[in-house]
Amino acid sequence: MNTADLGLPVDVPSTALFTDHYELTMLQAALKAGTAERRSVFEVFTRRLPNGRRYGVVAGTGRVLDAVENFRFDAGVLGFLRERRIVDEATLEWLSGYRFSGDIWGYPEGEVYFPGSPILRVEGSFAECVLLETVILSILNHDSAIAAAASRMASAAGDRPLIEMGARRTHELSAVAASRAAYVGGFASTSDLAAGFRYNIPTVGTSAHAFTLLHDSERDAFRAQVESMGRGTTLLVDTYDVAEAVRTAVEVAGPELGAVRIDSGDLLLVAHRVRQQLDALGAHRTRILVTSDLDEYAIASLAAAPVDAYGVGTQLVTGSGHPTASMVYKLVARAESADPKAPLRPVAKKSSGGKTSIGGRKWAARRLDADGVAEAEVVGTGPVPAELADRQLLVELVKGGEIVGREPLDAARDRHLAARAGLPLSATQLSRGEPVIPTEYVHLRSGSQ
Repeated sequence: MNTADLGLPVDVPSTALFTDHYELTMLQAALKAGTAERRSVFEVFTRRLPNGRRYGVVAGTGRVLDAVENFRFDAGVLGFLRERRIVDEATLEWLSGYRFSGDIWGYPEGEVYFPGSPILRVEGSFAECVLLETVILSILNHDSAIAAAASRMASAAGDRPLIEMGARRTHELSAVAASRAAYVGGFASTSDLAAGFRYNIPTVGTSAHAFTLLHDSERDAFRAQVESMGRGTTLLVDTYDVAEAVRTAVEVAGPELGAVRIDSGDLLLVAHRVRQQLDALGAHRTRILVTSDLDEYAIASLAAAPVDAYGVGTQLVTGSGHPTASMVYKLVARAESADPKAPLRPVAKKSSGGKTSIGGRKWAARRLDADGVAEAEVVGTGPVPAELADRQLLVELVKGGEIVGREPLDAARDRHLAARAGLPLSATQLSRGEPVIPTEYVHLRSGSQ
């Protein structure tokens, strides 16, 4: 897999430095202590959902698999570590042959999750698992936050398509990842060509106000765009006077005009007026696209407006107020020795502060009610109850270091639509509330961390 598929510059040879300094110093100390090869289980979970959210969305799994595959300490990376004296020569020698050889299980991309859900489980030696912490959290925290915001917006939009157009409001590489996560969450297309190139997401776009201002008149700008792109194009009608622009747009393109875009003003009022004007001019099939700092609440407020599509930027790529999913990556079990046959025992850090967690290698299942609607997220250790055996959520993603869980992006998108549809109706309410279903724990040992 080329690093370009991760949204990385093509000259970045690996993902190995997408990590924190202390991951490598821990490795060095564990190698010297003889504990580095102890079989270990790390889990990714969140203790709570962002304030007021009813469910989370798993996104970035495919990018995690690419990152694990590209986690290699090549000559350039090793040279940097040696020059900075971050670790000693023995550790550098160990890193030079690093290849993740363990197993990874996780919620499939697009699935929903709740507090305590073991979203990802990484198993192998302590040494090879601990190095992956930062890059895994970096991807999952960002992408899941964007996907959750996208899901709420898609739910509010109903059958009306959403366009992701936030590239200019975030880091250029984050923009590509955000487009991908938004697509998983229900967006139909993106304005970002890099996202279209890397992930085959449909791309759209026509013109900005600068194009209108470039020309001597609005009519000249519209005529130039229609002559270049055809009558089915989308004309931006709020540079000067909206009513005059709509009239000019239909005169130039005729009733076959594809769409008009409104980017300012009272969108509810303006959309109604534009629809009435278009219909009066015979442009009954001309669609109305609205943009302008939309979020899920603004989209919901336009449900009764004659709007055909929405373009969303800033609020999407910032997670609509929650730019991280607050996921953590914690050691939950480890062997008592480096012997591959040594049994695992649960572990959990013991301290105060409310950061509670529970030790042990976990499974998760979603219990349904008599109508087939989710009623609880069940998390446990040990045997899975028979009634939940066919409702388990974790799937195998990496086996013995080999990627086995790759899938088309559309599969994750379709999965999310199905998962959201399987939740209680209150899941889509935009009012603040608790998680839509509770998390229940069985056979677990408690601890605090």
